[in-house]
Amino acid sequence: MKNVEVYCEPFNLEKGYEFEIHKVVYGKNEPYFCSMHFHEVHELIIFENIKGVYFHSHGTSHLSNNDVVFTPSLETHDFECEMGEKSWYILQFLPSFFDTREMQPFVETFAQGMHLRLSNEHVAAVQTQAKWLLEAYQDDPHSALSVSLMTTLILWIAKHARPVDSLSNALVSNDKSYAKLKPIIEHFRHKQSVELSLSQAAEMCFMSQAHFSRVFKGMFRYAYSEYRLRHKLYSAARLISQSNKSITEISYELNFSSPSHFITQFSKQFFITPNKYRKERRQTDSL
Repeated sequence: MKNVEVYCEPFNLEKGYEFEIHKVVYGKNEPYFCSMHFHEVHELIIFENIKGVYFHSHGTSHLSNNDVVFTPSLETHDFECEMGEKSWYILQFLPSFFDTREMQPFVETFAQGMHLRLSNEHVAAVQTQAKWLLEAYQDDPHSALSVSLMTTLILWIAKHARPVDSLSNALVSNDKSYAKLKPIIEHFRHKQSVELSLSQAAEMCFMSQAHFSRVFKGMFRYAYSEYRLRHKLYSAARLISQSNKSITEISYELNFSSPSHFITQFSKQFFITPNKYRKERRQTDSL
């Protein structure tokens, strides 16, 4: 079986955590899989090696090494990465992190998705700070040092990074397509497995099936049925890596017709079996 790293972002932050930071690394021949998605948390990605495209509610932009991408909670986004070595730090945090006195002046700055770039001088500083933050987090995610490094990193990026593209000031919540799809988006937000048919989803959004299909694919880049399956498979990957539930339990919890059908779909999507994925994730987490 081909050894492929499948990284799935945290579905929710662990209870009592303000943020999480992880280092993600892909080898030269390891493909990256993603689909248009959103979080209930803010997300900051600090790339090291990257070549690809960032899809977000305001358009698309091309990614280069050392770029930084910020996506606020509930904003739909996606990344399409080219083959080759890839690595980045992914930092997810509660919107309430901006409630502190130090962060208040930057609430508006981080109100929408941004693709940012730094000068060479500040690239080194940000990469070093991200490395320090990861080390502090792994030692104690709740320590004063972790919180201080987190705050400093965000403030440094706010002060020194510049937008790659001139983005619209319109928030995703004001986007017409988002507004039309909000009922089904809310359903995906709260369900690990969405079982609504195309007609049921369209009816929920007060749209014809044809109109719903066009609008949904325009925002998420996948047909509704394909996105629904991907959503279930990414939920499965998170459950496999973050719980001790058996593969059989997970398959039925997510409403697959049988464990064998689930294993087939998971392996087709990620090029790795669920059991092997669990084993490799646990080996990675123990490093």
